[in-house]
Amino acid sequence: MAFRYRLQKILEIRIKKKEEQLQIVIKAQEEVNRIEFLIIENLNQIKSSTAQMRQADPMMYEQFDNFIKHLWEEDKKLQEQKQEAINELNKQKDILRIKEQEVNVLEKHKEHLKEEYIKEQKALELKELNEIGSQKFFMKNREKKELEEFEEYIENLKNNGN
Repeated sequence: MAFRYRLQKILEIRIKKKEEQLQIVIKAQEEVNRIEFLIIENLNQIKSSTAQMRQADPMMYEQFDNFIKHLWEEDKKLQEQKQEAINELNKQKDILRIKEQEVNVLEKHKEHLKEEYIKEQKALELKELNEIGSQKFFMKNREKKELEEFEEYIENLKNNGN
């Protein structure tokens, strides 16, 4: 009989939940990357606007100044969003670690039970072989004893017949 883990369905469910959580972590990481890209784009726009302001007509300075101020406010918002996204990513990673631990516990339990099963099967097989060996030994002894008795009987017949 082959080894069958009685908690296999639970293990499969936990593995599935771990994989789903991994996808959530990947999406959270993608969100952090997306926000970082927006921050870089915004900073590049600030640099280019500052450079354009230096070459612009002095009458446009105030408009450039307001636009650059708006870009810095946008940068601040993006930095806050990035921090929130990082916090969410860390939260999801913690959940993933917990799910991985749950899977690892069941996998180790399964491995331990499988090792016990193998030991039990070997012990049963050894017991069976011992029984077969004992039966063969007793059969040979009985045959030997019967053969000796038969030879003794023939010897007695020869001795009595003479």
